[in-house]
Amino acid sequence: MYTDIFKVFTEQSEKTFEPYAKFNKLMTKNVEVLTELQLNAVRSYSELGLAQMKAVSEVKDVTSLASYSSQQLQTLTRLSQQMMDDSTKLQNITKEFKDDIEALTTENLKSTTPV
Repeated sequence: MYTDIFKVFTEQSEKTFEPYAKFNKLMTKNVEVLTELQLNAVRSYSELGLAQMKAVSEVKDVTSLASYSSQQLQTLTRLSQQMMDDSTKLQNITKEFKDDIEALTTENLKSTTPV
């Protein structure tokens, strides 16, 4: 008799907490992906900044200044492209998370709404 009560209680608890567990998994996955994106962005921008510092430290005369100046357009193009790529990645991550949350919400509404 008591085992049946505990069995029913356990089943009801699992059904109650299942949406929370799924939501927590989605949040954890999203935070992990966003953290990876941010770490990669910081690494890229840091490398670019350090390369620029090294390049400017090599300027010693007018010829090297002209060479450095001509490389700045390439650097700005690369930086601009990197920022656009990061923005696109962030938009994709956000859209995927939104879609996952909507699917979870729809699933939960279907399971709790009487037919």
